[in-house]
Amino acid sequence: MGKFQELRVWQRAKNLTVYIYTITSDGKFSKDFGLRDQIRRAAVSIASNVAEGDELGTNKQAINYFYIAKGSTAEVLTQTIIANEIGYIDDTICNQIKEECAAIAGMLTRLIQARRK
Repeated sequence: MGKFQELRVWQRAKNLTVYIYTITSDGKFSKDFGLRDQIRRAAVSIASNVAEGDELGTNKQAINYFYIAKGSTAEVLTQTIIANEIGYIDDTICNQIKEECAAIAGMLTRLIQARRK
């Protein structure tokens, strides 16, 4: 515990957050303050909760934060689908984020399982 920056799931979540900030900084997405801010907060929440969970003293506490991170991953996925359907992002960007969310959610599931043992 305590070395969250070494966790691949944290690294991928952090990179996803940077990407989300990039794609929401231009065009129509940048002007929709509600959706833009919500997807950014959800993305930040993934990496932040992984870090916070990893820093806590027990696996039980950590697992709770990892579940919150997993929920935030679903939130980013939902908001990405909405952004695509209303024309803020194209199919290519949408699919990239979908794939990354699926990968991060899978990594979180495995991390939770490992911490339960």
